[in-house]
Amino acid sequence: MKTPSWFLKRNIISYMLWPLSLVYIAGHMVIYFSRLFWQKASKRPVICIGGILAGGVGKTPIVKEVAGRLDATIVMRGYKGKSKKEEGRSVKVNKNSAVSEVGDEAKMLSDHGLEVYIGDRAKNIEYLNYTGSPAEHRPIVMDDGFQNPTVKKDISILVFDEKIGIGNGFCLPAGPLREPLWFGLGRANAVIIIKNDNHNQFSTFNFQFSIKKPAFLAKNESLNPGLFGKVIAFAGIGYPQKFFDAVSAMPRVRVIESVSFPDHHEYTKQDILNLFKLAKKHDAELTCTEKDWVKLPENIRKKIKYVPLVTTIEPGFWEWLNEKLENLKK
Repeated sequence: MKTPSWFLKRNIISYMLWPLSLVYIAGHMVIYFSRLFWQKASKRPVICIGGILAGGVGKTPIVKEVAGRLDATIVMRGYKGKSKKEEGRSVKVNKNSAVSEVGDEAKMLSDHGLEVYIGDRAKNIEYLNYTGSPAEHRPIVMDDGFQNPTVKKDISILVFDEKIGIGNGFCLPAGPLREPLWFGLGRANAVIIIKNDNHNQFSTFNFQFSIKKPAFLAKNESLNPGLFGKVIAFAGIGYPQKFFDAVSAMPRVRVIESVSFPDHHEYTKQDILNLFKLAKKHDAELTCTEKDWVKLPENIRKKIKYVPLVTTIEPGFWEWLNEKLENLKK
């Protein structure tokens, strides 16, 4: 779905929906604590990288960096992937996996050389506990699943985007929060905040002085893939304006029009035809995110450049993470 406008700023709609948020919170708490009875621990360390906002805030690049640095296996839902529906089956993503089968983010991570399993996270972690050498202690990085208590997390890291912050601060459906901020932050071991050029009231100091937990900074850099002149940017991600702003900031690039699609959108032939018609009308080039690019047909990918994203996490985070992992071995 597309992110509702009231998720980012309080207005009459968010206030009207606020009573429903109270019902949602009550239901969430009942479900969360009842599922704790089925919690299982993993033999391999589980690092959960999650969020408490509905929609993407930039977890996937963080997952990619952490898993790559630690040579870890990634487990994730495989959003909209058909294979995840096959209960009890462990599905490993590979170069021949179709996006329609495994999901866009899983395919993207696998294409970067990472080991990725999709489907039921708990069942995949159980499967991975009994594969490989008995002495193997490679961590498992769980993409999202912070609200799922059936898997015991050894380390939980929440990701926020500085520009989005916590949106309007309300829980669903009045706002973007999946759970109350205090409840989520209370269970997290650390926070990563993705920095943007535009600053707002959401800062590392809010975390460090209010909850006394480590807060680390990360920076995303969008690389120009060779774009020049007029550009039509399109994206089907949680908060597409972040991508449009990044392309607009590139030297010698002028974004003529930006086209938003729902998060995890599956592009149809008509979608693609409309995009090329729009590009021809303005004599412009098409560009998108890598997450969108992997969902396009191969012959179309040759005609569209995606914008690579390079993520850097401050050195203090790696020192903190390595220390936490060493402590788990004791």
